[in-house]
Amino acid sequence: MTFQIHALPAEPFAPFFKMPDRELAQHNARLITAPDNTGYPCRVSLAEARKGERLLLVNYSHMPEASPYRATHAIYVREAAAQAYPAPGEVPNILIQRLISVRAFGADHLMRAADVIDGREAASAIDWMLADPDVAYLHLHSAMRGCFLASATRTG
Repeated sequence: MTFQIHALPAEPFAPFFKMPDRELAQHNARLITAPDNTGYPCRVSLAEARKGERLLLVNYSHMPEASPYRATHAIYVREAAAQAYPAPGEVPNILIQRLISVRAFGADHLMRAADVIDGREAASAIDWMLADPDVAYLHLHSAMRGCFLASATRTG
């Protein structure tokens, strides 16, 4: 089976980089500067922020559907981020380098399966979970901090 990893689009986050701190706070957001080259994975570019890069830290609704699993969590977005479009079957390094919580959901947005995996095993775990016909999509989270990283669906 082939899968597709999906990054978030950049457009919804662009206005935040022009907001004053008071307005950012109303959106549960703030602008920060990455102090290191690791630990700040951008959900738009699916790449680590580099030391000194400006980032948006914002509470994001990654599961807005009417479901008991409805959820939000903090994410990072790099200021100059362009949306990543990984090739079918490609797993970006920000996933490979982390312990990943993989959560499988049906079309009804109810969880069908979940596992915690070494990111180096992501491709096989994604294929295995998407092989279940009751699974419509996956959410991939950082297992250590619980933050949403990306989603995955079947291709073709």
